[in-house]
Amino acid sequence: MNNFNESAFGKNDIRGIVGESVTPELFELVGRAYAKYIMDKCSVYAGDKDELWVSVAQDARFHSPELADALIEGLRLSGINVLDIGLCPTPLAYFSEYLNLRKEKIGNLVGTLIVTASHNPSEYNGIKMTFKKSTLSEQEIIQIKEIAKTIEPVDFPNTGIYQKFNIISEYTNAIVNSFSSIGKGIKIVVDSANATGGVVAPQLYRDLGCEVIDIFSEPDGTFPNHHPNPSDEKTLIHLKQKIKETGADFGIAFDGDSDRVGIVDNTGYSIPGDQLLLIFALDILSQLKERNEKPVFISEVKCSQLLFDLIDQNGGQSIMWKTGHAFIKAKMKEENAILAGEMSGHIFFRDRYYGYDDAVYAGCRFIEIIAKNKLNDSDFKASDLIDNLPKTYTTREVRVPCQNEFKAKVLKSLKDKINRNPDLFGEKIEKIITIDGLRVVFKDGFALIRQSNTEPTFTLRFEAGSQENLDMYKDSMLKILDKKLESLKTKALL
Repeated sequence: MNNFNESAFGKNDIRGIVGESVTPELFELVGRAYAKYIMDKCSVYAGDKDELWVSVAQDARFHSPELADALIEGLRLSGINVLDIGLCPTPLAYFSEYLNLRKEKIGNLVGTLIVTASHNPSEYNGIKMTFKKSTLSEQEIIQIKEIAKTIEPVDFPNTGIYQKFNIISEYTNAIVNSFSSIGKGIKIVVDSANATGGVVAPQLYRDLGCEVIDIFSEPDGTFPNHHPNPSDEKTLIHLKQKIKETGADFGIAFDGDSDRVGIVDNTGYSIPGDQLLLIFALDILSQLKERNEKPVFISEVKCSQLLFDLIDQNGGQSIMWKTGHAFIKAKMKEENAILAGEMSGHIFFRDRYYGYDDAVYAGCRFIEIIAKNKLNDSDFKASDLIDNLPKTYTTREVRVPCQNEFKAKVLKSLKDKINRNPDLFGEKIEKIITIDGLRVVFKDGFALIRQSNTEPTFTLRFEAGSQENLDMYKDSMLKILDKKLESLKTKALL
């Protein structure tokens, strides 16, 4: 049996600290395990060299090249052919699965593997994996892990073909052909956080006609200017300053692998993911009103009730689901949804696109919305999109540290306590949604707590019709959570 740290295998991907749970040896094993997995799925033998290709991409972290090389080695040792697309955003790796590459003498490209740890700190890395245009599920990742634990050494390796490919030019040409010059008259600031977005987005938006002021576009795996996480307000300081300084219409920020987008409007307000998704949804619905369609929109448990209500009121069908890009994409396919998204800035367009999360593409759609409104009203501002939404009181995400092994136990304890004390929050509980954590629903809002899929934390969020109720829901939940965590600490010291 192969010995490695199983903690890197998560619900949505493989991820951990390099040198601890993540090593080149693990990545080679994963390459070989993934190869066996897809060969079994495709009923293809390792000797059929022309049959199976996968693309491999990497983010800007300094250890990504070494880890990508190990991953590629594992794939090729098992007879899998590799299309190396190098340093690029994760969505460009997804995009490679939709290309006709016969002219490049590339055969059946059945998946992609991306070496990335997304928004995690620079000491982390990992792998995102797809097969036949679908992100591997939690169960499929477990299968990869089990194969990797038992896979035998290679005595007579079947070496797959290796070929490099310029995915950036293919992607840019496709996007420009789709949007043409929509950005004329639009000034934007683009913050790539020294991650992957800088190799694509600033020039692409210029090609669409925008005036672009770009900051931190040069890839640097130390992320010297700020952490690559647009969900964190602290990372948006430079972007907000540059918007104010230049009088830009709005700003676009990316996470480490550019599958999550952040939008900051002309006033410096960073638009939460649920409001951003609502803006996109209402734009799509406005174009479908005369088609007698009732398209499906999917979002997650952390999102505002306003999102679900307004979609339903404007002719759509909203579905609440689990947090996590793999869960959302699977549900999107199951429900044939036209758009999906998360608070974190993952936006999945199947309207005019392929249905995966692409922050660069989401930026194009936001540019398009602003441009359309400016054509009708030259004084239109990005902030008008927010001002036109109904008022509600919400918190940003509240994060409370908790060791992974205690999270399920804490959640169960909280659920039991809430069920025993229905007046715990000072308002009548309408229902408790348990598809992902606990979403305690009141007549005018909710209190949510759920486990993070990628970090040793709980994520909480609150919404209410008044600031008073918002504070009451938040204080009540945090009080019982703090008591439970303190109890665990005391027991650990005994």
